[in-house]
Amino acid sequence: MSTELPPVAPEVLAGAVENLTARLRKKLDAAIAGCADGATRGPDGSVTLRFGEDAVVTLTPGPGGAVTAAEQATCTCLLAPRCLHRAAALGAAPLADADALAGAPAPDADAAGAGERPEAGPAPAGPAQSPEHDRAEPGPRDAPALTPAQRTAATALWHAAAEALAAGVVAGGAVVQAELLRAAHTARLAGLPRAEAAALRVVRGLRAAREQRTAHRLGDLTGAFRELLHAAGVLASGTADPALTAAARRTYTPGGSLQVHGLCREPVLSATGYGGVVTHVLAPDGSRYTVSDVRPGGLARARGAGRAPVALGGATLDHRGLSRGGLRIVGATVSPEGRLGAGRGVRATPLAGAPWTGEPAARLFARPAAEAVAELLADPEGSESALIGLDVAVAGVAGEHLLVRELRPDAPLLRLLPAHPHPELPHTENLRRIASHPGLRLRVLGRPDLDRAATLRPLAVGPAPGETYTLRLPEEWAGRADLGYDRLQGENFPPPGTPAPEAAPAAAGPDPLADSPLWRVRRLLESGVAGGRRAVAESARGTAPRTAYGPLRRAGLGAAAVLATALAAEADRRPRDVFGRLADPSPDGYAWAWLAAATHLAAAERCLVAASWTPSPEAAALAAPV
Repeated sequence: MSTELPPVAPEVLAGAVENLTARLRKKLDAAIAGCADGATRGPDGSVTLRFGEDAVVTLTPGPGGAVTAAEQATCTCLLAPRCLHRAAALGAAPLADADALAGAPAPDADAAGAGERPEAGPAPAGPAQSPEHDRAEPGPRDAPALTPAQRTAATALWHAAAEALAAGVVAGGAVVQAELLRAAHTARLAGLPRAEAAALRVVRGLRAAREQRTAHRLGDLTGAFRELLHAAGVLASGTADPALTAAARRTYTPGGSLQVHGLCREPVLSATGYGGVVTHVLAPDGSRYTVSDVRPGGLARARGAGRAPVALGGATLDHRGLSRGGLRIVGATVSPEGRLGAGRGVRATPLAGAPWTGEPAARLFARPAAEAVAELLADPEGSESALIGLDVAVAGVAGEHLLVRELRPDAPLLRLLPAHPHPELPHTENLRRIASHPGLRLRVLGRPDLDRAATLRPLAVGPAPGETYTLRLPEEWAGRADLGYDRLQGENFPPPGTPAPEAAPAAAGPDPLADSPLWRVRRLLESGVAGGRRAVAESARGTAPRTAYGPLRRAGLGAAAVLATALAAEADRRPRDVFGRLADPSPDGYAWAWLAAATHLAAAERCLVAASWTPSPEAAALAAPV
């Protein structure tokens, strides 16, 4: 088994790549591939990597477990520290999270440091009336202007992102990634942590795509590019959007005295080696909070944290007890996202739990799912962690989906997918057991997947009130099973011979996202992310644009057709210099065209997702294959 490399601060990696000569930069991607296979860990925690006979690179992480300074990465060759070996070893290591660099125990989203400060060119020139500009001004029109340093940093980040988009995965190697890291570091120093975090998501996505990791999804990387270009473009224009300039690290404010009751707990497993648990709790007035315990440790930490003690005001509960019990908290501190802090003045005492059938949890299940999802779609900032509750009947299986129908008149079929697909976590196995009992009634608490049609990722299930053909859970489970920790067994289901309610035959039915002709735009955008500008340019030649986007126009999606055609034309545009020779085009125009098409597609798909939860003739017509 190969030794895991310590996380590396992005600015350390960016500095190492910047120190290489042009000749060595061309060799960097080849040097990174496989260099970590023979890594060994020393008794002091340092990791060594051997490159041939005379070059040994040593990575010595600091107290936080990450390589945060250039002197913590050394090489024995004569060219060190400007050598290929050192840069390759740093490039093979994972990027460190922001909280790891700051010495905090738990990671925060994707924010992290990045490389050296780049020289910034002029602000990116985009169409004055582009759809992206119309959509990217959520703040008040009298918002204060950014500082010159912030605009310079945002401009540099825009140019780096545009270059990375034009290169695509196929050419987005370590050098392209280092340029993004340098620009991201400048954004952090200028006080733009959200823009920096978006850049790091793109870098991690490029790495995963080039390494062909199983968890990589091209759609996720496409979304990361859209978020990065949107943030950089808006900030470079001088707009001080509070959503883009707010601090990435969480800040806690006094919350007074709180009384909370547990809803469920879910394992957390990040791609950067962190693992743990998040327990969702609810206040009597319906306010939602979370108690998290996420630290380095990966899968083992995620599996064991479900019974770890709750580090909150001296509480004597573990997370399993909190998810089924409650707490009375004095001197509570709360982050803007609803995360409860464990400050010095916080005191907590255990309370008896509240069942899902009683208040305040019952309110979650009383609301139609379509209404709850519509509210989430209207507030994208708060939709990442929001949970909804609903009572359903198992209808069948379609591929990897478990089909259920909400127990309401004329409710649509919903698709259930595992909240986390890792085979060592019980989500998938629990859904398989539920699927083997058609007609089963149960109560589900989960997170809507707003990138898929009518899809819910359940975190916990319980018996449906007033139903006989439902789950039978142990008394100590308090009427709920956490699908990421508890394993459902045969005795938790109705005994053989119990009559099941009649269930109408269920088929998956049309998928508005998959069946809509918008897939043509999505494929064009994703081909650009995968193959770069050249891949998009190929679609602009011959009669391809007219034949490819005709179905969009016939379906009433004329704006999507216009934006896709403009993107393909811009990708194929080749300017000439004063002597008439072909020159390399600036990536700015291409990036603006790509961003306009991506923004329109995201808005259109969001409308389809909302319609999939509430079937209507309009949604069926829009989703009909053409």
